[in-house]
Amino acid sequence: MRVLMLAQFYAPIIGGEERMVETLATTLAGRGHEVVVATLRQPGQAEYEERGGIAIHRLPGLTQRLPWLFSESERRHAPPAPDPETLRALKGLLRTFDPDLVHAHNWLDNSYLPLARRARAAYVVSLHDYSLVCANKRLVRDITPCEGPGARCIRCTAAQYGPLSGPPIALLTAASGRRRRRLADLMLPISEYVAARCGLPDGPTPYEVMPNFVLDDTGPPADPPPGLPETPYIQFAGDLTADKGVLVLLEAYAGLSDPLPLALIGRTVAVDAAAPPPGTTVTGPVPHEQVLAAWRNCSIGIVPSLQPEAFGLVALEAMRAGKPVIAARSGGLAEVVTDGESGLVVPPGDGDALRGAMQRLLDDDELRLRLGEGAARRAALFTAAAVIPRVEAAYERAIEHRAQRRSGT
Repeated sequence: MRVLMLAQFYAPIIGGEERMVETLATTLAGRGHEVVVATLRQPGQAEYEERGGIAIHRLPGLTQRLPWLFSESERRHAPPAPDPETLRALKGLLRTFDPDLVHAHNWLDNSYLPLARRARAAYVVSLHDYSLVCANKRLVRDITPCEGPGARCIRCTAAQYGPLSGPPIALLTAASGRRRRRLADLMLPISEYVAARCGLPDGPTPYEVMPNFVLDDTGPPADPPPGLPETPYIQFAGDLTADKGVLVLLEAYAGLSDPLPLALIGRTVAVDAAAPPPGTTVTGPVPHEQVLAAWRNCSIGIVPSLQPEAFGLVALEAMRAGKPVIAARSGGLAEVVTDGESGLVVPPGDGDALRGAMQRLLDDDELRLRLGEGAARRAALFTAAAVIPRVEAAYERAIEHRAQRRSGT
């Protein structure tokens, strides 16, 4: 099968979504499919590269040449509308590669939409977040979960993107969301929660929940990040922001009796690294293989997000290492961590409940071991060996749907 992946960012730019797209592309290529990636060209990047056996075409964009539009100059994302330069480059790539299927992963497919209706290739959309209905993609206003799209989106996007660009982005997001639903042959939300919040169960677009996954073999173990405690520790990995629940975690940790050390791995966006509770180590961002090594050495994983997580890949990585996870009942996290079987689930933002769950695992070695074993068993349901055959079957279904559309049946 010839598959064209559309992703606004791709390795070496890191992030959970980017890592997932790269893993999917390389795994499919290893199973005999011909996979090409189209992504946006970021500053300093080559137009073409081969990486891990994947041909990567980095496309130009008109908006890419307007750095003042973006809060991070090295991550110039796709707009929620067709970019004329990107559209032209995609048209040329479709002509030379002629894929059987185009698999889109985020707003880059807005530049594909004008081509999608007449294309021979099936059009599949993975929903890694809520960008089908939410311009800020997280269904969060400040750090409070949002009840859904409406007139409030204008104010919310103005606060995030600025008073001039925010309202147009909100309106374009709503319009592109309707068009993506109409043109897609299949949508693949990564959790039941994402499917529900994007309105798929009541809509006309075929969909199937397709979870994130971890590799069956992660290769030789790496060294953990320098500076971590040598003894077992409690671990958080991700951006150290309020909406990820880090401030709640720090408050809960400060009230523990005789705790293990706490390791915080990630960008210190909203946490004062100079004044954490005693026993806390803050590493800053580290390579992904070092994060996996840290999971292997820790005792308990914590994912206390206040925002409705679309899935919870970080929790899955901890579980894959056989570690019990204490997770907030937030979005798709509750579909990954099973309360009482692979970890403990607590209400988001409830510091007392989080502290109680941590203390319970610290005080009960047998419970901690049992939940860790359960975590490894549940993680086995989210490996490449379990998920990739489902992806291939979904592709076949989408190709059949496209053929029926083109024949008018």
